[in-house]
Amino acid sequence: MAKELTEEERALAAEMLQRARAAMAEIEDWSQADLDRLAQAIAWYAGNEATFTRLAHQGVDESGIGDRERRPAKRFKIHMVLRDVLRTPSTGIVETDEAKGLVKYAKPAGVIASLIPMTNPAMTPPVTGVSSANARNAVIFSPHPRTAGTTYEMVEIMRAACRAVGAPEDLFQSIRQPSIPLTQHLMEICDLTLATGGKPMVKAAYSSGKPAYGVGAGNSSIVIDETADIEIAAENTRISKTSDYGSGCSADGNIIIQRSIYDRMVKALEAEGGYLCNSEEKAKLEAAMWDEKGNRTFPTIACPPQQTADVAGFSVPEDRKFLMVENQGQIGPEHKFSKEKLTTVMALYHFEDFDDALETVRKIYNTGGKGHSCGIYSHNDANIDALARVAPVSRMMVRQPQSKANAGAWTNGMPMTSSLGCGIWGGNITNENVTMKHMMNYTWVSRPIPEDRPCEEELFGEFYGKEIG
Repeated sequence: MAKELTEEERALAAEMLQRARAAMAEIEDWSQADLDRLAQAIAWYAGNEATFTRLAHQGVDESGIGDRERRPAKRFKIHMVLRDVLRTPSTGIVETDEAKGLVKYAKPAGVIASLIPMTNPAMTPPVTGVSSANARNAVIFSPHPRTAGTTYEMVEIMRAACRAVGAPEDLFQSIRQPSIPLTQHLMEICDLTLATGGKPMVKAAYSSGKPAYGVGAGNSSIVIDETADIEIAAENTRISKTSDYGSGCSADGNIIIQRSIYDRMVKALEAEGGYLCNSEEKAKLEAAMWDEKGNRTFPTIACPPQQTADVAGFSVPEDRKFLMVENQGQIGPEHKFSKEKLTTVMALYHFEDFDDALETVRKIYNTGGKGHSCGIYSHNDANIDALARVAPVSRMMVRQPQSKANAGAWTNGMPMTSSLGCGIWGGNITNENVTMKHMMNYTWVSRPIPEDRPCEEELFGEFYGKEIG
């Protein structure tokens, strides 16, 4: 029987909501300078190297998944969010269009329910918190049960940052003992939900009766044509695939390589630490990574390739960083490796001409991951344009490590975030990277302008005056 919301949980949620609204009222009239200073404090308290490293390690230890050694580098995402926030006005007049007589005022969205995934229990709260506080919102965080301790401790640090600048600490609160009924109730009573996590979480957010930003599943697919720099493509693919052991939705899952460079590309991937599984190992891998219902098995999620192979019943050398399986022509629901892998495993495909590559991309996204992202290594602008026109994705990276670029990077213009909207393809309301602008209400003030009314001949073009019937 499904667990029901207890009276204690209902009372807790009501109390947290009341405290959140009171905290918002205290900063209602803060200036942009005050809000920017608050954002800086939150980012520093949460994103300094010592603090974030400790909590990043704690998150891996608590969940049992992820790359303990390299996850601390995710603190730079907090820095990038701060950069974007400091360049974006969030109170008062934020935009003026004199030609149209429009002035845009920003106002808070309200109390936000933020659902935290177990893959980023330390990073997601401050990434959300920096933007939310700058927009004069309050946040109640609902952590994943596996990593509730890490999220709670990070939120306590963010509360300390608030106190340091004279802001109310209840701008941030975290549930200590999360449950599904409590999280669902929280989404029902808060003003907005940010759902960063799996499909059930997003579905629950959209069913709450309140506005919600969700994200879709990933199945990131990368096209590599014969104009690519093979060594750079291989290096970036390794960087993307191995980041936090492939836990991110943007990690390279399907590599679609032009036949003329296929062998060279595979060798380059092997030089970067790839291990090409033979047919027997591939079969064992599939049996280990998915259960009889087609669900991913926890012991093989976001882990080193040696662990995945060990669970599958074979071994790979200690210096190998990721596994590869050849999957040519095997795309569809019945072919597991054409789906999202969520670990250090990638599927390889090849194509003759670029139309073949586009067809492979279509088939893969019809299987899973529609709306999320794809990438390409090419110096042929016609191919880049062709993929952009066909791929049913919200973001496409050109010659960049996908999982390091989709959510923003120092070297591209994507807005920094930890939530990637997947548009209508992915069942989301936005295609954009969810940022501070999505956490604000806006008032449009319109003044009269000279009449802007084209003549009917201009409006209707060749159809003007045409007889009908």
